[in-house]
Amino acid sequence: MHISSFALLFFFAVLLYVLHRWHRGTDSLAPAVFAGLLLGSVFGATLQLSRGWGAMPGEILPWIEMLGDGYVSLLYMLVMPLVLTSILVAVVKVSHTQALGKISVSVLAVLLGTTAVAGLIGVTMAELFGLSAAGLVEGSREAARAEVLNERIGRVSDLAIPEIIASFIPRNIFQDLTGDRSTSVIAVVIFAVLLGLAALAVRREFPQEGAAIERFAHVAQVWVMKLVRLVMSFTPYGVMALVAGLIAKSSWGDIVNLLGFVLASFCAIGLMFLVHGLLLWINGVNPLHYFTKVWPVLVFAFSSRSSAATIPLNVETQVDQLRNSPAIANFSASFGATIGQNGCAGIYPAMLAAMVAVPLGIDVWNPLWLGTLIAVVVISSFGIAGVGGGATFAALVVLPAMGLPVTIAALLISVEPLIDMARTALNVNGAITAGTLTQRWLGDEVPGAEVVEG
Repeated sequence: MHISSFALLFFFAVLLYVLHRWHRGTDSLAPAVFAGLLLGSVFGATLQLSRGWGAMPGEILPWIEMLGDGYVSLLYMLVMPLVLTSILVAVVKVSHTQALGKISVSVLAVLLGTTAVAGLIGVTMAELFGLSAAGLVEGSREAARAEVLNERIGRVSDLAIPEIIASFIPRNIFQDLTGDRSTSVIAVVIFAVLLGLAALAVRREFPQEGAAIERFAHVAQVWVMKLVRLVMSFTPYGVMALVAGLIAKSSWGDIVNLLGFVLASFCAIGLMFLVHGLLLWINGVNPLHYFTKVWPVLVFAFSSRSSAATIPLNVETQVDQLRNSPAIANFSASFGATIGQNGCAGIYPAMLAAMVAVPLGIDVWNPLWLGTLIAVVVISSFGIAGVGGGATFAALVVLPAMGLPVTIAALLISVEPLIDMARTALNVNGAITAGTLTQRWLGDEVPGAEVVEG
């Protein structure tokens, strides 16, 4: 290893120590996460500049990514135990099963409704910035990506909506607990609900055994939440490593070449954050207070680019900071990680559809065409979990359904990581917004929803 690489690794270790001292000196996670974001940005920029000093970032990045990827793996480890125990306890404590149906309908209504708005904003931004697929250039990376997409589109096009919905139903719960399928989170939610309903039936017929089941479920949840809080304490260091790696690997030349698309995407994402804030304000939630409490979750979502990995931090923040019911928090976080994602399933495919439609002579403001696009975007947002892959697969569903080519998804590969960070943060915020609004609407109908103290 080059001597300068050793020096940079030592510098990274020093920054980790500084962050550790800062983290120990504060009771709140938020300042430490922000410090990790700043230090990670500094180190990532240093790695970018180090190429001119004779250093070899390729020698350093695997060590940095080891820390970031290891933290993300720990979060993935938490997802299934957290979803299973939390929703099981929520169902056992909510004696009125009608409330569970209302929670599900409310959360899905917000997720899908905001996805429709996101699709409309995506089209609007594409038009305002004058974006068109006609000016994009295909290089070797883009050509290779196009081949992959053309191979995958065959599998996606064969999926019908009934098949996608059927994939939510668990067949082998042990397989789904490993996260083997793209719909495993929803499958575990369904299993936990059914298991909870069975526990309610046992409690009605055999009160003593029912009480034992409820006690066991509560102990399991407390145990898992202790594990969640233990892993959450590593969040600042994970964020620092993830951000450093992302900045170090970014190609600023590619970003400049596609600057119009990048700016339009960030403007659309920013507008959707404003829409979320407006919905909260209309329903009596102070947006400033809300974003102050949730921004550590958004920072992690931004740096990790994973809605699923953000579920534990999402649930903990909803319960501890926003005081949402654990039942509502778990339903919204779980559904929001796979259904109705505002950024990946709303803004992105709608923007691509508008960019492709323009050179084909299609009037994107034609009410029939625009209405069809928004309907396809909303319906396909259910299907993203069924095929896996996030924004790209959303485009593979929407574009063919509108009779449009999918090649454009390959032409934007060079700026995908940068935009995907913001899209993921928006997806997660949409899930938290859905939970918070549902709490405002149904809070009195969810009895026994106590906060599990750490």
